[in-house]
Amino acid sequence: MAEAHSLSGVIEDVVFQSPDGQFSVLRLDSKEAGRITMVYRGPAPFIGEEVTAQGRYNEHSRFGRQFEAATLTVQQPTGLKGIENFLASGAIKGIGPALAARIVEKFGSETLELLAKDPARLAEVRGISIKKAAAMGEAWADLSELRELMLFLESHGISGGLAAKLQAVYGKTAIPRLKENPYSLATDVTGIGFKTADRIAMSLGVDRNSRDRIAAGLAYALTMVAASGHVCVPEEILLEEAVRLLQTDGAEVREVFDRLVAQDLLRTEEVGGQRLIYPEYLYRAEVGLAKRLLALRDQAKAITKVDAATVIGRFEKEAAITLAPEQRQAVEAALEHGVFILTGGPGTGKTTVIKGIINVLAKAGCRILLTAPTGRAAKRLAESSGHAAMTVHRLLDYQPQGGSYSFGKNEKEPLDAEAIIVDEASMLDLPLAYHLLKAVPGGCRLIFVGDADQLASVGAGAVLQDMLRSKQLPVVRLNNVFRQAEIGSIVSNAHKINRGQLPDFTGPDGDFSLREFSSEEEAAAFIAATYQQMTADGDRQKVQVLTPMHKNICGVQNLNKLLQERVNPHDENKGELNLSTLILREGDKVMQIKNNYDKDVFNGDIGSIKVIDGKKVYVNFPDRGPDDLIAYEQKELEELQLAYAMSVHKAQGSEYPCVILVMVPGHYVMLQRNLLYTAVTRAKEKVLVVGSKRAVAIAVGNDRTRRRYSLLAERLQGGEGPGCWI
Repeated sequence: MAEAHSLSGVIEDVVFQSPDGQFSVLRLDSKEAGRITMVYRGPAPFIGEEVTAQGRYNEHSRFGRQFEAATLTVQQPTGLKGIENFLASGAIKGIGPALAARIVEKFGSETLELLAKDPARLAEVRGISIKKAAAMGEAWADLSELRELMLFLESHGISGGLAAKLQAVYGKTAIPRLKENPYSLATDVTGIGFKTADRIAMSLGVDRNSRDRIAAGLAYALTMVAASGHVCVPEEILLEEAVRLLQTDGAEVREVFDRLVAQDLLRTEEVGGQRLIYPEYLYRAEVGLAKRLLALRDQAKAITKVDAATVIGRFEKEAAITLAPEQRQAVEAALEHGVFILTGGPGTGKTTVIKGIINVLAKAGCRILLTAPTGRAAKRLAESSGHAAMTVHRLLDYQPQGGSYSFGKNEKEPLDAEAIIVDEASMLDLPLAYHLLKAVPGGCRLIFVGDADQLASVGAGAVLQDMLRSKQLPVVRLNNVFRQAEIGSIVSNAHKINRGQLPDFTGPDGDFSLREFSSEEEAAAFIAATYQQMTADGDRQKVQVLTPMHKNICGVQNLNKLLQERVNPHDENKGELNLSTLILREGDKVMQIKNNYDKDVFNGDIGSIKVIDGKKVYVNFPDRGPDDLIAYEQKELEELQLAYAMSVHKAQGSEYPCVILVMVPGHYVMLQRNLLYTAVTRAKEKVLVVGSKRAVAIAVGNDRTRRRYSLLAERLQGGEGPGCWI
C-alpha cells in the first residue's frame, strides 16, 4: 500500500463535484507537489481556499499521478490573490469576479475579518448597497458556520459532505443538537440513516446500551420493514433485527421495546395470538385503504342511462369482435360494481375488455380517468386503449416538498371522475393506493386491472394480491388464451412457467432460446458480444438486458459497465462525465430513476445521451422528437443511471421487442417463478435466456414468493383471522 502523506496548498480549480456532494476532483497548487489533481470523497472547497489533506499518492491509468485525500481541512485564504479568487468563486452569493476585485482592492488583507465583524462597511465599495452588504454578511456567517460544522464532523470521522444537509435542517443549532441527541439525524434529515447517526453517536461517547440508542435502533429496524416490502412485522423478528443491528444485549432491547409499547409509542396489532408492529404511516394507510375500498364497493351509483346488453352488442359490432363469456362478464361487472378487479395473464384479452369497459361507461355518460403506477405503463395504456392516461402521481397532482411530498388531490379536493381505471395494478404499493383512494369521490367506480402472478410492488405491500386474497371484492379472471395458434412461444411459455412447467426452448434463431455457460464470466462476455451484434444498427432501444440482481458478475452494475465498454467505449471526441459511481458518455443508453414532473420525465423512462456540455447532460427520450433534448444540471445527474441492463423489477410495466434474460445459479436468492414470469412477459418478439437450464428450473420450481407481512386482506374481511403472508 502507498505511503501516507500530508499535502497542503491552495485550491486552483474544482474540476468536478458529484451531485450529492460526496465526491470531488480538485486542482491543487502545492509547494510540495506543484500543481496536482486531488480526489476527495466529500464536498469541494471553494477556489482560493487553503487546504491540508491527509492521504496517498496513486497513479491513475488515464489521468496520471493524483493525490487521494482521506481527510481534508479547510483554512481561510490569506494572500490577496487567494482572497480575491475565493470571493470570485461564488462562495458568497452576490459577489462575482469584478466585485471581488473591487472589495479586495478596497480592504486588502482585512477583507475576510471585515466580512465577519463589520459587513456594513462593504457598502463603501461601488456597486454594493447597505442591504446587499447585510446579505453578504449573513452569507459569510452561514458559510463560517458550515465550515465549523464540517470540521466538527471530520474530527469525529464523519464526512463533511453531510454538513450542508444538517445546516439546512438545524441551522445554527446543528452542533448542539448533534451533541444532545445524534440519533435525531435518522428521523430529521433525509438521506441520513441510523448507521451514520450511530457512528456520530459512538464518536461522541454515547454508551452502547443507551436507551436512546436502543430506541433509535428499533425505529430504524422498523423502517426497514417497508424497504423489504412488508407492511408490519412480528415483534420477535423486529427484536432479532434490532439486536443484530445494535450488537447489544437482547434483554436491554426487550426492556426498551416493552417500555415503548406501554407508552403507546409503537403501533401494534394483535392477530391470532401474535403481536405485529407497524410503522405509523403504513398502519394508517392499511386501515384507511380497507375502509375506503369497502365504502366504494357499497356506494356505487346505479347506471340507468344504458342497457348493458345493447351497448355491449353495439361495441362488439363496431370493433368487429365477439367477446368471450368471461370478457362480457367483466364489462358487465364494471357497470354493476363500485370496485371491480380484472386479472389475467398475457394473451387473455385484458386490453379488449378495457376498451369495452371504456366504451360502455362513455355511452353511459361517465367521466372516465385512466391511470397506471409508472409513466411507461401509462403510455402503454393510452396507446392500447386509444384514450389519454397518466401516472397515478400526476393524476393526484404530486407536489414534492424537499425530502417529502404531498398530493393536490385528496379527500378535500377529490378527482373529477365517475369511473377510474387503474392498469398494472400489481405495481401499486400500499401508500400510493391509499393516496389514490383518498382522492376518489364517493359513488365513483374503481376498476383495477393487472396480472396477479407478476412480481409484487417495489414499495411496501401487495395491494392487488391482498384484494384478491380477501375475496371481498368482485373479480373476473381471464384464463383463456385467444388466438392460440398465433401467440408464439413467448406467451405460451409464460403460461407454462405460471403452471410450474419448464418452458420449451426453440433453436438459437427462435423467439424463445437458451444459451448455457459454465461460468458467469463467460455468460457476461456472451451477453456483451450479443448485445453489440443485435444493436449494430445503432438502435439500442430494441434490446433490453434484464437480470434478477444488481450485484455479482451478471448483475446490473457489472453488465452495464461491460456493455458500455463494448458498444460505447471512451473516445476523445465524445463528451464524458466521470461521476463517483459511474461514467456517462455521449451515446449512452440511460434510464430516469425518479419521477420528474418539471421535465415531464418519469421513473423508468429510457433515453440516450446526445450531448455533454461541460457539466450539463442533454438526453433525448424516444417518445419525443429527435431535437427535443432534456437538460440535466450537475445536481440532477443522480436521477440518471446506465440502462443497457436493468433489474426485472425496474422493467415492470414495460415491453421491449427483445429481452436478453440472465438466469445463473449465482442469483439463487432471487430465482422465483413470478420473477421469471414477469421477465419473459416483458418481451414482444424474442426472449434469449443466458445462463443455465438449472437456474431456470430453480426459478420455475420456486413458487414460494418472499413473504410480505400484511393484514389488508383481513381488514377487508372485517375479521381478525390468523394473518396471512403472501
